[in-house]
Amino acid sequence: MVKYVFVTGGVVSGLGKGVTASSLALLLKSRGYKVFMQKFDPYINVDPGMMSPYQHGEVFVTADGSETDLDLGHYERFIDEELNYTSNITTGKVYSSVINKERRGDYLGATVQVVPHITNEIKAKILEAGKSSNADVVITEIGGTIGDIESLPFLEAIRQFRGEVGKENTLYLHTTLIPYIFGSWELKTKPTQHSVTELRSLGIQPDILVCRTPKHLDESIINKLSLYCSVESEAVIEAIDAENIYEIPINFYNQKMDETVCRMLGMDVKKINLKEWKELINTVNNLNEEIKISLVGKYVELYDAYLSVAEALRHAGFKFNKKINIDWVDSEKLEDIENLDKVFKDSKGILVPSGSGSRGIDGKIKAIEYARTNKIPFFGIGLGMQLAGIEFARNVCGLKEADSTEFDELTSEPIIDLMIDQKTIPQKDGTLRLGNYPCSIAKNTKIYKAYQCDNVLERHRNRYEFNNKYLDLLSSHGMVFSSKSPDGKLVEMMELFDHPCFIACQFHPEFKSRPTKAHPLFAFFVKSCIDYK
Repeated sequence: MVKYVFVTGGVVSGLGKGVTASSLALLLKSRGYKVFMQKFDPYINVDPGMMSPYQHGEVFVTADGSETDLDLGHYERFIDEELNYTSNITTGKVYSSVINKERRGDYLGATVQVVPHITNEIKAKILEAGKSSNADVVITEIGGTIGDIESLPFLEAIRQFRGEVGKENTLYLHTTLIPYIFGSWELKTKPTQHSVTELRSLGIQPDILVCRTPKHLDESIINKLSLYCSVESEAVIEAIDAENIYEIPINFYNQKMDETVCRMLGMDVKKINLKEWKELINTVNNLNEEIKISLVGKYVELYDAYLSVAEALRHAGFKFNKKINIDWVDSEKLEDIENLDKVFKDSKGILVPSGSGSRGIDGKIKAIEYARTNKIPFFGIGLGMQLAGIEFARNVCGLKEADSTEFDELTSEPIIDLMIDQKTIPQKDGTLRLGNYPCSIAKNTKIYKAYQCDNVLERHRNRYEFNNKYLDLLSSHGMVFSSKSPDGKLVEMMELFDHPCFIACQFHPEFKSRPTKAHPLFAFFVKSCIDYK
């Protein structure tokens, strides 16, 4: 029987439910269990694919092409497992499914209601996650905070779920806040008590409390929480603030949280292997040099818009024992700056990530030209690759009108254009080239040196592609198209030979980077930044 752990949050948002869930998953996986993770989001959007990065941060894409919440990036980076379409369920998805069933007549004319129809659909999604993954344990994070109206159907569903699969197969883990009050200099348990009371009023008694706190909880506080919240004292876990996020699983391990979970779910407490993770923590805590890399984007006010890119840069830094200092450069502001020397002073590399829309494009192109002409290591991702092609066509090949039809549908030189099979699709949602696609790599290229193999699978999220009509022209001026789709129709990666590191890719390598296993392209780029003089 699959075991199910439900992670809820109380008091305030931003307590780290996702990191808590990921940390528990890491510990259980390290004990030899197959773990799968899932996030329930209460918003009515079907997925974050059509949402502004300012609203939601980045869109994380799974291997099967699902556009999901950025928390799934945390999940994958911690447990190094590929998630899928069952891993991110929104209110929009649930209601869409129920409405479609009602329209087909599946409910035989019944009045469709939140209970039982919506809650049954949610429970079906939980069961589907267990079946599709063949996991021993499914960990499901419930988005939002206890008391939010929009989360109520999900909470009711997991309450019902225990009655259907048994108490021995379900566990409720509740994350809360223990504030430290200035003046009285005390840790206060009352917010947690109120949060648990609210959870109980919905029919859910938490089995484990994970308490976010700035200071260690003494025995008296743990006993008080145990008494007032009806939770075993061993199941009151402190989540003390940590500068290094990778220390959190070890903190939980030292408090035997994973052992408590195993005992409550009737699972064997298998021998654990945390050697690799402890080595990572030691590396992160002893980085010996800081490397400044400029990330040029138009959403830099919200770092979460480029969360996976930033993490992948840091992972590559770990590989070489360097701390990556990201300089967040607003591409829109670059458009009014003539001399970029001051902007990129002391920068060892320039990265232009993906994006959409015309705002800030000229600033990104200026940054790419600066990196190319000054021989500064450059890495373009998605739109960053497309703009590298446009910049090269304009400034090296002499095509002054070179552009993308995304920005100018009537451009006379469409270096970047819609994929042929996209031109007849009016709908934007879910119609991009999404998920894993194979890429063939040419030998004797920098890209091949990075990967050390002929073929790779990489995650895509794009609608526009390099226009093959311009391949020969750009090639004749020195651009190397080092990777294409296996059929040769789509450009996947390109580079310049006469540059220490000028590489770009159509896909999103950041989604496959791990803290213990840096992505080859990020590793190649960061190593070039380290070597740059």
